[in-house]
Amino acid sequence: MSNQDWQGKHVTVAGLGVSGIPAARVLHGLGAVVTVVNDGDDERSRAQAAELEAQGITVRLGDGATLPESTELIVTTPGWKPDKPLFAAAAEAGVPVWGDVELAWRLRGPDAAPWLAVTGTNGKTTTVRMLASILEAAGLRTAAVGNIGVSLLDAVLGDETYDVLAVELSSYQLHWAPSLRAHSAAVLNLAPDHLDWHGSMEAYVADKGRIYEGNRIACVYNAADPATEDLVRDADVEEGCRAIGFTLGTPGPSQLGVVDGILVDRAFVANRQKQAQELAEVADVNPPAPHNIANALAAAALARAFGVEPRAVRDGLRAFRPDAHRIEHVADVASVAYIDDSKATNTHAAEASLAAYDPIVWIAGGLAKGATFDELVTGAAKRLRGVVLLGADRALIREALARHAPEVPVVDLDRTDTGAMSEAVREAARLARPGDTVLMAPACASMDMFANYNKRGEAFADAVRALADESA
Repeated sequence: MSNQDWQGKHVTVAGLGVSGIPAARVLHGLGAVVTVVNDGDDERSRAQAAELEAQGITVRLGDGATLPESTELIVTTPGWKPDKPLFAAAAEAGVPVWGDVELAWRLRGPDAAPWLAVTGTNGKTTTVRMLASILEAAGLRTAAVGNIGVSLLDAVLGDETYDVLAVELSSYQLHWAPSLRAHSAAVLNLAPDHLDWHGSMEAYVADKGRIYEGNRIACVYNAADPATEDLVRDADVEEGCRAIGFTLGTPGPSQLGVVDGILVDRAFVANRQKQAQELAEVADVNPPAPHNIANALAAAALARAFGVEPRAVRDGLRAFRPDAHRIEHVADVASVAYIDDSKATNTHAAEASLAAYDPIVWIAGGLAKGATFDELVTGAAKRLRGVVLLGADRALIREALARHAPEVPVVDLDRTDTGAMSEAVREAARLARPGDTVLMAPACASMDMFANYNKRGEAFADAVRALADESA
């Protein structure tokens, strides 16, 4: 759509917040008649509404269910569930619904930078940041954007020009992005998550698969997760687009993998039947945990699909530093390592984290989001020295432990205040022996006790440092 097409167009923005407010401002600046609707009517919402209204944008608080009169388009924030009454009213009236990603895609200029897109249940942010680091090492102008905290609208409409964008996309964002067509894309893994939003695993997987639609060069999939390859087979891609796998084992043709501690490429070489290109060493990946090596391979595959030379893959991985609260080493206390993986907010992420250490005193619990824990506990049972549970849904994990690891000692903290983390660390220290790892990988969301997983991780780190000070 050209900018002129927005003049006088009646657009409803569903939801205030990190994506709703920028969308409203952008649309208003393009000449659209913008109404923002929001379920909440609290002090923060009223302050946000006042700022928008001062710019000439209509805001309706406390009623997100009714479709404003004359609405021609809805632009929604990712968090609004598809079963919202507003969207049912839109469907009945024939009004399309876009997300902020769809809006950004439609507003790109004719010379816009192509998108290298990443989704998956876990590892998205790390992979996108690795990818951006590799692209930067290749001398390309790039940014890590999308669900990573940098608005795609800002990237698309800002003054800075880019050669390519490394884009993290959530299942929510993909659900509302029907016309997105990436240069190349990766689905890292698939495991039950956000089923309360999507309604079923099938719907969740289908939304993840949208990232492959219209890919031009490469659809990158996880060879260890057949469901990701199934999505590639089902995708409608451009002629000549290739399926590229990544594996922690020896790669076959059209795959990237690992051979004798070396990350190698058998996909983007002249003779992939007989040749393999060395990209980097496993030691160049920080940290070199198995799931993080998989992230590095996926990032490398997307970079190679864009034509990046092998040296830049190595240099980019060496330069990369992981974000906080992602298998982050906090301290060693009394010869016990304390690891903060607060970002492990679901069972799939916790499974990867638990697989990286042995033996473990595991700190877990929080909001389960409908998850079950039998498979997770069964896989980790032999690694567990002990378990400390906290949070609203800790009983679900305790029951799985009783079924599948009855010999593992469990401390059940019957409190959900933020101070519980300090007690959890002390109990974990009591259970641990020299050489063990105390791993905080909750397998649950944090909002029962903390504002977000960052605050939970900070509470863990503070408790570990206090323990270290006492032991000094």
